[in-house]
Amino acid sequence: MESEPASDTGGTRPAALSETPRQRLVAGLRVGVGLALAAFMLAVTFGALARSEGWGVIAPIVCSLVVFSGSAQFALAAALAGGGGIPAAVTAAALINARFIPMGVAVAGDLRGGRLRRAIEGQAVVDASWVAAHLGGGRFDRYRLIGATIVQWPAWVAGTALGVALAPPESLVETLGLDVIFPAFFLLLLLDELRGARPSRFAAAIGGVVAAGLVLVVPTGLALLGSTAGALLGLRGKGKQS
Repeated sequence: MESEPASDTGGTRPAALSETPRQRLVAGLRVGVGLALAAFMLAVTFGALARSEGWGVIAPIVCSLVVFSGSAQFALAAALAGGGGIPAAVTAAALINARFIPMGVAVAGDLRGGRLRRAIEGQAVVDASWVAAHLGGGRFDRYRLIGATIVQWPAWVAGTALGVALAPPESLVETLGLDVIFPAFFLLLLLDELRGARPSRFAAAIGGVVAAGLVLVVPTGLALLGSTAGALLGLRGKGKQS
């Protein structure tokens, strides 16, 4: 069995690490089930709207298989739907996913194996799993991290596939209010950041103000791209804190 690294908190071992690896993996799976249900419903919406925006059948599913990031995929779809073009859409998604850089750095010390294995384990770093695996004191439980994520990923892909298969007509999308999912999703992200640390609040405020100003004069996609300037400020602030 793999040994745990020495703690950097004065030798105090987090209570969660006293459990067996199997128990910690199961705990992660339990957390992941609840997260997977929410991810599945959101993915259905993404798949349906991507299909309605002309992505076809394969592209949305491949996107979920490879990207596996709700915020980045909604940014990509919103930018394309808003007339921002492919370069603007990809840039917006990449900037939003830049938050995984400091998150990955934080968890890197608790991953195992050589470069390839650590790179594979690092794919489990998604928002909710990262939070669930945090033990405090800069420590993370890799078993909980992996357990929580391996449930969410297939749920996200399956939800996307179902949304693509349903392919609702535009009239139904408007009737059910699915056309407001994109802006509502980003509004929730903004509100969540406003409750965070000072750099997060500052970044969220900058992004919101920039987006609100740009949307009056440029397509939605370009406004979304401009708002990610706030994400760069937040990333810089978090980097200084770590």
